[in-house]
Amino acid sequence: MEGDCLSCMKYLMFLFNFFIFLGGACLLGVGIWVIVDPTGFREIVAANPLLFTGAYIMLAMGAMLFLLGFLGCCGAIRENKCLLLFFFMFILLIFLAELSAAILAFIFRENLTREFFTQELKKHYLRNNDTDVFSSTWNSVMITFACCGVNGPEDFEAVPHLPYSSLESTTPEACCQRELQSREGMFVNKEACLTGIERFQNRQGCYTVILNSFETYVYLAGALAIGVLAIELFAMIFAMCLFRGIQ
Repeated sequence: MEGDCLSCMKYLMFLFNFFIFLGGACLLGVGIWVIVDPTGFREIVAANPLLFTGAYIMLAMGAMLFLLGFLGCCGAIRENKCLLLFFFMFILLIFLAELSAAILAFIFRENLTREFFTQELKKHYLRNNDTDVFSSTWNSVMITFACCGVNGPEDFEAVPHLPYSSLESTTPEACCQRELQSREGMFVNKEACLTGIERFQNRQGCYTVILNSFETYVYLAGALAIGVLAIELFAMIFAMCLFRGIQ
């Protein structure tokens, strides 16, 4: 009976570690994508060191979970007490670090307010200058989501014109309506848009549009994070039970 219980514990330990291995691979992939993506949303908030460092924390956590999931699987199948103890100690550290990160993310959520993005946009945006990463990223976001600024076209009234620009319009080209929402899409009426005719402009702010678009994914990410913490907790319990059961 004891042998059957130990065998069951071993395979449960392997199963939970396999999920940790997959979770680490996913985090590793997302972290790499955020860091290497030249037009990602990270450029918009790059002025905030906390948000910028988050991608590297995700990358490090993914790599560690990937490695520890592999070691946990090996320790369970081979019934190696040294590997199991090593796995338990490090998964405990990662569990505490992730819990701390979740608490910090909740505390510093004010950094993602409408006012923060509006201030950054007015400070760093250079209109149609696609050689500037910040401006190019904002233009891509506005074209893709058919929105304008953070709150609307009025955000650009305080944004200065480029020295070589002959246009007096405060509305950037990225806010003009297109037949297809991509950079290759034809303008519905570019001249009318730039002269201020509202029906040819995207009037809705990007903050509201993106918030509505990603609201479902935010809850999904939260549920996924809770699931990962639960899996890690059970993996630690099974690791310690298996460690004590091995003679």
